[in-house]
Amino acid sequence: MSLSMVLWVMLQILVGYNLVLPLLMYLAWRLKRAKKLALPNEKDQSGGDYAIIVTAFQQTTMLPAVVKSLLNLNYGNYVVYIVADDCILTEDLMFDDERVIVLYPPHVLASNTASHFYAIDHFIRAHDRLTIIDSDNLVEADYLNQLNVWFSKGFQAVQGIRMAKNMDSTIACLDAARDIYYHFYDGKLLFNLNSSATLSGSGMAFTTKLYRECLETLDIKGAGFDKVLQAIILKRNLRIAFADQAIVFDEKTSKSTQLVNQRARWINTWFKYFKFGFEIVAKGLKNGSVNQLLFGLVLLRPPLFMFILISGLLMLINLFVSAVAFSLWLLAFVLFLVGFFIALKDSNADPRIYRSLKSIPAFIFLQLKSLLKSKNANQTSVATIHYHNRSNEDL
Repeated sequence: MSLSMVLWVMLQILVGYNLVLPLLMYLAWRLKRAKKLALPNEKDQSGGDYAIIVTAFQQTTMLPAVVKSLLNLNYGNYVVYIVADDCILTEDLMFDDERVIVLYPPHVLASNTASHFYAIDHFIRAHDRLTIIDSDNLVEADYLNQLNVWFSKGFQAVQGIRMAKNMDSTIACLDAARDIYYHFYDGKLLFNLNSSATLSGSGMAFTTKLYRECLETLDIKGAGFDKVLQAIILKRNLRIAFADQAIVFDEKTSKSTQLVNQRARWINTWFKYFKFGFEIVAKGLKNGSVNQLLFGLVLLRPPLFMFILISGLLMLINLFVSAVAFSLWLLAFVLFLVGFFIALKDSNADPRIYRSLKSIPAFIFLQLKSLLKSKNANQTSVATIHYHNRSNEDL
């Protein structure tokens, strides 16, 4: 076999494994469940003192609803810190509950971690745990109790599950479908296979000590602080727990411009930080760590639309090169689809999500537009603008 042919085969394997890995993970998880090795899901009412950090950048209209949900938590030991970065003082920022503290940075931070540490520097007491909530999130009343389940088992980092708050457009439904896929494979299954759940930007919690140790000396600009944080945690070979009952409701994108700008930042973040995957895989091989090895492989995977398009291109090329390879690619796509629908079924996905799937080509096209904008995404867009109570688009 010539060198060019070897390289061609290797390229296809490096891309194609992304299509079959989810189903392999699912089969391994099912086997583990059959052996009754799954982690228990009991409730632990004891716990720590939480700081709930809510970061708001320029937009405040959703904050009253966010704070209302936080004040309804079935938990007594927490304080809510709202960091109002570049926000104008309005009624949206006026709260008369002593558990809510609104902080106004003296200059524009335009950074998640800068906002988090501004809150940490203004803690009214030494909270031993912190959880990060976006300014468009709502939380279930049992959220902190469910986080306690995993902290009580010795974990220092926990990722909750983010569920769709709105599915009022095709774009929002497809966005929710994407989240379901990632939460199932990169959260639930990855964690239950003795690795770690990936971090999702909000609905996550840490011991204050760990968070400070990981990020306090770093100056992270633009999106992606969660990618840096999870990489540092995994380099220490610590595990990030997945709390599938710690529910956060997240506002899904509902307009095409909103989706393009958001995804441009996310794609930019992947290109910037996927390199961590190589280092973590290497550490996993050196340490014999399933935690690091599996997590590193997941970090190397391109965004969903990218590896689907690249896989499709390679399959079409093989239509003219090798009938056997074409058949293998076709089988890989079938296995990927099976894995995708398993994730939807496991989550009892809303029927509107299934109906929206016919618009996936248009959804992928919008993300291609995001790819073209991704290079300068963090300079042109800092936060996702949500169009609350406005008409939404269909694809």
